[in-house]
Amino acid sequence: MVISGRGIVATSQTLASQAGAQILARGGSAIDAAIAANAALGVVEPESNGMGGDLFAIYWDAKTGKLSAINASGWAPTGLTIDFLKSQGETKMPQEGVHSVTVPGCVDGWDKLHKRFGKLPWSDLFQPAIYFADHGYPVTEMIGAAWKTEEEKLGKDQNGKRIFLHEGRAPKVGDVFRDPEMAAALKLVASQGAPAFYKGAIAKAILKTSERLGGKMTAADLAEFQAEWVEPISTDYHGWKVYELPPNGQGIAAIQMLNLFSLFPLADYPPRGFEELHLQIEAQKLAYSDLQRYVADPKFGKVPVEGMISMDYARERAKLIDPVRARCDVTPGQPPVVQGDTIYLSVVDREGNIVSLIQSLYQHFGSGVVVDEYGFAMQNRGGLFEMDAGHPNALAPRKRPFHTIIPAFMEKGSLHMGFGIMGGLNQAQAHAQFVSNVVDHGMNIQMALEAPRFTKKTFGGCDVSVESRFPLEVREALMARGHQLELVGDFSSFMGGGQAVVHDSSTGVNWGASDPRKDGAAVPEPEPYFGAPKK
Repeated sequence: MVISGRGIVATSQTLASQAGAQILARGGSAIDAAIAANAALGVVEPESNGMGGDLFAIYWDAKTGKLSAINASGWAPTGLTIDFLKSQGETKMPQEGVHSVTVPGCVDGWDKLHKRFGKLPWSDLFQPAIYFADHGYPVTEMIGAAWKTEEEKLGKDQNGKRIFLHEGRAPKVGDVFRDPEMAAALKLVASQGAPAFYKGAIAKAILKTSERLGGKMTAADLAEFQAEWVEPISTDYHGWKVYELPPNGQGIAAIQMLNLFSLFPLADYPPRGFEELHLQIEAQKLAYSDLQRYVADPKFGKVPVEGMISMDYARERAKLIDPVRARCDVTPGQPPVVQGDTIYLSVVDREGNIVSLIQSLYQHFGSGVVVDEYGFAMQNRGGLFEMDAGHPNALAPRKRPFHTIIPAFMEKGSLHMGFGIMGGLNQAQAHAQFVSNVVDHGMNIQMALEAPRFTKKTFGGCDVSVESRFPLEVREALMARGHQLELVGDFSSFMGGGQAVVHDSSTGVNWGASDPRKDGAAVPEPEPYFGAPKK
């Protein structure tokens, strides 16, 4: 772990972590550092995130103990309907191209977070990102490998090919990459604020790009979008309060899994042994069957959130877990209706305020559509809608799709932790495993991130992917129980990378960790060796 009496910024690319740490050293808040690091990540890890994507964040105020959370996920264009897609010959949601594009919520999310919790001038936060876009940066290993896999997608788009491929190929590790067009967009956002993106020159470029490709985005779709503040949902797990964001995201599945975990003696099992893994995998299937069935934009229909996260419902669903045999035919439950290719980063500042922030284009380079004149990719979040008009997550105008990206927060006594793990449908199940590692087995945050994980990114069946670090006897015991294992390497990016920070309010000490499955690091704020930081 990284341990410091000052702030820490943990991201998936070290240059972005450093940028955030320098913002802290200039007197910036945790939110300032998070925005600066996120903007820099959009440049140095462009396949995973950027202005063309969505954002979710949780903020913990050290003085008041209050949590604030924002959902900056964008909606479908007004003209993007099921009937329109059918008229274009589509039978399922497009996973790339202009008809997978939804309104990006990221920049409005930054704006609202900064207005409420920022300290430094808005324009300062974008200087690291502008610098890297203008001057260039050396491409790192895992980012370079992901970039390489998307040469075909980028080659389909005239801007993607021109900007992100050189002589038809992705940059190699160590190649210096520049994107002056993205720098131009960042300079506009820095000088003119969020309106530059939603109403100004960048908005006009997005609309021009969409129109050129036959898309349905309108000026009103961009100008009228607003991120919204939301109340986190939570559960108690063996004395820890664990928080996730409510639907349209999948955080509810992490809470459901933890509720199921709590009904079994995981702390008595060997850490990452077959008994624990079997129960966790079976809990994942139950939670994810509900996730697929019920989670959607709550503005368009009732999502039974309180019922899904109730312990009574967990006890009922836990009866379906056979301790010695895997179930391959899990179906959604009936929760009671109670009224009432992504980056993750976490920041703790010297006052102990914590930001848990996640931001994404969804798949690598999102839709593959790169905006005319401004050199950034648009997300393909529309690909997560359903074409079935009767499904809660059915595509509809101005509706937000089911979302995979989720930040998290947990606390007990004087310990307060922001954490998150990336990777599509991997995320909720990875969150639950991380929490269990910390709570049931007493792992520190670096150990908990590094511990071998499983993931299941399909709904139904007994297939499950596991890292090859699990001992042979553990894998054989799981297979004997009916699990169909796929080995994916020792520290596989398929499992998603994560970051975590902790503030101990009894000592004022901060802790940070970064997952070896990514290129990043937890970087501490420099001490003021050369004088006091600017206020």
